[in-house]
Amino acid sequence: MSTPPFLTLPGCARALRLSTGRGAFAALLAEPSGPVRGSALLVPGFTGSKEDFIALLEPLAAAGYRVAAVDQRGQYETGGPADPRPYRVEELAQDVLALSAELAGHGPLHLLGHSFGGHVVREAVLAAGGPLPWRSLTLLSTGPGAIDPAEAARTKLLLDALPVMDLAAIWQVMQQMEAGSGDRTELHPEVAAFLERRWLANVPAALAAMGEHLVTARDRVAELAAAPLPVQVVSGVRDYAWPVEEQAAMARRLGARYTAVPEAGHSPNAEQPAATAAALAGFWG
Repeated sequence: MSTPPFLTLPGCARALRLSTGRGAFAALLAEPSGPVRGSALLVPGFTGSKEDFIALLEPLAAAGYRVAAVDQRGQYETGGPADPRPYRVEELAQDVLALSAELAGHGPLHLLGHSFGGHVVREAVLAAGGPLPWRSLTLLSTGPGAIDPAEAARTKLLLDALPVMDLAAIWQVMQQMEAGSGDRTELHPEVAAFLERRWLANVPAALAAMGEHLVTARDRVAELAAAPLPVQVVSGVRDYAWPVEEQAAMARRLGARYTAVPEAGHSPNAEQPAATAAALAGFWG
């Protein structure tokens, strides 16, 4: 679960709902004060939200980019139905295409997906057909297929719990497990309250569909390598979801630029935002 370092929006950003042909999506939109060099759509991962990118908004806007970070369907403030079908990766990819259409017109549009979001944006690229609406693709802390077996085992525990427990009860179990592991990090009370509020706002059907994808996803790197789009792969120097070595190998298979962000784990966007923003702006430029 990505943890934003803070929740106060910078002066360049505002919260809004982006209306598309597939519904409205909660978003954070940051705009440069000067000339616009391009735009970017940032798509979060499993159990995440637009706030995972909050620390990137100001540095990317300062670099000249109009940036939209969104909640995917079923996440936090976007919401969605109890029917699991709208949360299949193929459907979420259509949401990305609809959002991209709304964000066009402000210079070249760059697409980024974090973790599970990387699989969603990959699907969007493969489903787009015709001229692609993006200038580049960044896969952030994303692997080629299913997640690491140890993380898959933890995800399967969640999948087993969802039909028989409500999200509040699951949250309590998760907190107890984290406390028992000895890895618990003390958070600012505002951030801790946000994490619980965000978790409880998830649509259970979305969690189930997204989690099922993560433990069964197939490798589609060869297909993506054939797409006419520059690709960058960014990771931390350690990762519990996909081994860093696997992400670096994926970059080689894609002929992509690869950046390992120092002192970062699975969420460089939240853990080392300045270095992550520099890598993104350098690639986009």
